[in-house]
Amino acid sequence: MAQQGTNVKFPIDVLGKLKKLQLDPTNPKLTSEQKEALANNVQIMRDAIVLFTATGAARGVSGHTGGAYDTVPEVNMLLSLFNQSDKYVPILFDEAGHRVATQYLVSALEGHLPFEQLLHYREANSKLPGHPELGLTPGVKFSSGRLGHVWPWVNGIALANRDKVVFMLGSDGSQQEGNDAEAARLAVAQNLNVKLIIDDNDVTIAGHPSQYLKGYDIAKTLAGHGLKVLTVDGENLEQLWAALVEVIGFNGPAAIVCKRKMAPGVADIEGSTHGHDVIPVKSAIKYLTSRGYPEEVSAGILNNIKPNAVPYLYIGSTKEVGATRVQFGEAVNLVLDGLSKEEAAKKVMVIDSDLEGSTGLKVIHQKHPEVFIPSGIMERGNFSAAAGFGFDKDKFGVFSTFGAFLEMIISELTMARLNFCNVLCHFSHSGVDEMADNTCHFGINHFFADNGLADTQSWLYWPADAAQMTAIVKRVFFERGTRFIFSTRSKVPYILKEDGKTRFFGDDYEFVPGKDEVIVEGKAGYVVSFGDMLYRSWDAVLRCRQEGLDVGLINKPTLNLVDEETIRKIGSTPFVLVVESLNQKTGLGSRFGTWLLERQLTPKYGYMGTNKEGCGGLTEQIPHQGLDPQSIILKIRQLSQ
Repeated sequence: MAQQGTNVKFPIDVLGKLKKLQLDPTNPKLTSEQKEALANNVQIMRDAIVLFTATGAARGVSGHTGGAYDTVPEVNMLLSLFNQSDKYVPILFDEAGHRVATQYLVSALEGHLPFEQLLHYREANSKLPGHPELGLTPGVKFSSGRLGHVWPWVNGIALANRDKVVFMLGSDGSQQEGNDAEAARLAVAQNLNVKLIIDDNDVTIAGHPSQYLKGYDIAKTLAGHGLKVLTVDGENLEQLWAALVEVIGFNGPAAIVCKRKMAPGVADIEGSTHGHDVIPVKSAIKYLTSRGYPEEVSAGILNNIKPNAVPYLYIGSTKEVGATRVQFGEAVNLVLDGLSKEEAAKKVMVIDSDLEGSTGLKVIHQKHPEVFIPSGIMERGNFSAAAGFGFDKDKFGVFSTFGAFLEMIISELTMARLNFCNVLCHFSHSGVDEMADNTCHFGINHFFADNGLADTQSWLYWPADAAQMTAIVKRVFFERGTRFIFSTRSKVPYILKEDGKTRFFGDDYEFVPGKDEVIVEGKAGYVVSFGDMLYRSWDAVLRCRQEGLDVGLINKPTLNLVDEETIRKIGSTPFVLVVESLNQKTGLGSRFGTWLLERQLTPKYGYMGTNKEGCGGLTEQIPHQGLDPQSIILKIRQLSQ
């Protein structure tokens, strides 16, 4: 009888099949027994990673297979060293948090997790989110945060442990981040005993660094900073071990650059960008079957995992949904279509940060390559390049990345503002909805972008649906100064008018910057919302109105400007409730009450926003934060008492 779903014993006896491995860090030569044990252990652990990461594909929460799969040889060697001696800080620090499968597998190997729990990879409330989070997952020893942020922090660990060797796993993607250059300089200046092992597989999300970032050479870069650098074939265990022995014996910072294809030996994804993401279910079954595991075992698990749906029929919006992050690129194309190719190339520059497929820029790359610059994982530099292009008053830079990374460009934003640059920023994956990568990837501090003085102006826009996204982009694209447009990872429905039939942002809609929009009038009080929370708030408001509570709803697509007419209207009613998916501590709600008081308006006031660590998964994140329609209804009732 075939096994069904995840309610089974983990089908690979990892602990039973692993061979005891003892390595001598003073001997660069592997014995035949050591080499055999290493090869065996690498293969067993890689098989396990393929199986449990593929459950993420099956349940629709994505994930990352290739990176964790790649680094298994060096992980095995380091674990052996950690088990034999206390001269090392025994933590597998990794600056590429999406390789979290490594951390979860090691947690299971060390007995902190049952292996069966791995089959719930990235599932909501499984405590196995898309990046390692200290304090959440048993056995996880550090939080990786965002890509390329670990090395400077590891330098501090090395400073605190001068008598020990500190290892860090790196990658050709994470090493593109600029703070790694700062970390390299400090490590060399202080002769820190930091040893980097870098997986150089020439694959990132959007493509191959050798193609989109010509001249980028990790070994030359690190050597130029003053590190000792060795380059090896990462799949050659003898080469890798000999290099590891050499850098351990070297007094000071050193790096091993491991050249290998992405996901070596996995037929369908080897060497491709598909390997960066999660392995497809069919490919995982094919791989595991080729490795000698009965097909019915892996198929019985993977084919019986279904995406978790939260059934809820929203009122006030369409069943049809649109991806606002994709629509951003389509809307930019509509603007560019009005220019000749020559005029567009002269006037506009769009720069990517290895996320063109995720942030909507891919369609611009395809249709208007004359304006497009593919670039690496270098948010600060790329933003500044866009701003510099827009230094001329008649030129306009466009920059895009994930919402969480807005926090990384704040100083560069000040530079752009001081120079009166024209730059339009699109931050997708804003808020928390469908953020399986969890807390470190929440895009929730967007008001940080409004950091100029009172005599300057930034414009923060968050459209409620794809139709409003088009209207906003077309209206503000050639406005001068710094402008920000936000969108979600999740698709959102189209907002309907009170009649339940007509789209609010229809063909006759015209966006006016700074103007709040009355979705429905109300005398009992008002809800103020925007972006992905508007359709949820509209559902809650309509249900309250059905019960006889005359609640109004305001859409605030320009987040950071006060619409005097609207605020006086709503501030004169019994209550005002702000509902958003931004950080409750830094979002609109944290300042809207002040705006009311400054105008001597004193309704009952409440605000709801993201307020705690994520739960993983996709649709579960919003109710986990207490931002679902029923929670909004409850808050409305409380304020209306």
